[in-house]
Amino acid sequence: MKFQGGTTSGVIGAALAAMALLPASPLAAAQFNNAFRAPNLNIGPRIDISPNVRISPNVTYQDPGGGQPQSKRISRDKAPSKDSASGKNPRRSGQTAADDTYVPKEVIIEIDGNPGEDQVAALARRFRLTRVQSQNLPTLDSTFYRWRIADDRSVDDVVRALNASGSVRSAQRNSIFRLQETPAASGQAPMQQYALAALRLPQAHTLSTGADVRVAVIDSGIDAGHPEIAGSIESSFDALGSEEGAHAHGTGVAGIITAHQRLTGAAPAARLIAIRAFGAQKSGAQSTTFVVLKSLDYAIAHGAQIINMSFAGPQDSAIARGLGIADAKGIVLVAAAGNAGPKSPPLYPGADPHVIAVTATDSADNLFAQANRGGYVAIAAPGVDIPGALPDGKYGVSSGTSLSAAFVSGVAALMLARNPAMSPADVRAALIGGARDLGPAGRDDQFGAGEADAFAAVSSVAGPIETASGKPGTP
Repeated sequence: MKFQGGTTSGVIGAALAAMALLPASPLAAAQFNNAFRAPNLNIGPRIDISPNVRISPNVTYQDPGGGQPQSKRISRDKAPSKDSASGKNPRRSGQTAADDTYVPKEVIIEIDGNPGEDQVAALARRFRLTRVQSQNLPTLDSTFYRWRIADDRSVDDVVRALNASGSVRSAQRNSIFRLQETPAASGQAPMQQYALAALRLPQAHTLSTGADVRVAVIDSGIDAGHPEIAGSIESSFDALGSEEGAHAHGTGVAGIITAHQRLTGAAPAARLIAIRAFGAQKSGAQSTTFVVLKSLDYAIAHGAQIINMSFAGPQDSAIARGLGIADAKGIVLVAAAGNAGPKSPPLYPGADPHVIAVTATDSADNLFAQANRGGYVAIAAPGVDIPGALPDGKYGVSSGTSLSAAFVSGVAALMLARNPAMSPADVRAALIGGARDLGPAGRDDQFGAGEADAFAAVSSVAGPIETASGKPGTP
């Protein structure tokens, strides 16, 4: 997601540049103008937070998983393989090269069940590794370990040796997923929500407001006391074990889903499971395989019906397994398509086949210039110049596919509130079937099926019926 302005801890700056309100239809325009126009607010500084995976090759890396800071060059490992999960086809030149998609000098090791300490210690001695963290994940029926390589061996060499040994269920890099922050200009603007008309949310809200649907938000810290979010959080979990305060990205994403004060969220009556998985760093908020796995495990265990993942990074085999388990349990998975531009390879988790990847459009239905393209893009939603919540009760305007994903998670909540028996495939089909075609006729790699239409999607869902007892039943 791309928040535009200064840092979240800074003092509120000047207000923002005016956004053009271009409703989807005359009816929607009238309803928006008469009933859903948000008031002018003093809004805070702009911050760009985009899920891209680029970092400087020379940084002080603060471990988001709870370990100690490592002041080192990211390029210390040998050049990586083409397959970050398996370590196949490495370069043989022996030259070093920067790779900012994984934590240097660390491996993630998975062992079935809950192994004894003697087994783990023997494995560490055999492969000359130092344990940093471990976490048993019941949903995957295994225990994951972060281990550090103390000598000159590359991560890929160690991964290959571990996988070939037959001593572990899996071994891989500790991938990095990130949300990047960049200052941008600010101006003055009314907080007009063109997304309401674009998605036909006012009409959809006459059928459903997402009541009591649990949406897990795996993101940075959320300001639970913000007026747009207060009362919406059912449970929270800090997968980082950090002491950081609320963050702009997580607060903004949560507000898009449940805003209910001066703004209107996509699913204002939904319940949030707030999961902090991304920690602030100089190079942008980031997380790792190990932390995202803990977050998925918590979301699944605590009854999430939808998981919103407004972040992006490399393909990761362990996270792919976790997503597959979530999908099999009937959890709808939504993610940002990515903000790395048209030439970027597919980014994950959006490109995972179990996930609904969402791209971003502006008020004129143009594609967000920084959005990824590709066959994995499922659908589009507003994501440019979106007003939303910032920490400490403030407001700001932001852009990016992170925001679009949050809108679609909210629309999914509207459908599930109307019929909780819907499967992830049902939700995807309803979204795609009701989408308003954009770009080339039919499905394309820019907009997917087109712009989401909340009213069409929710209208396609049969509402609950009353049984003889007077209680809701299955339609």
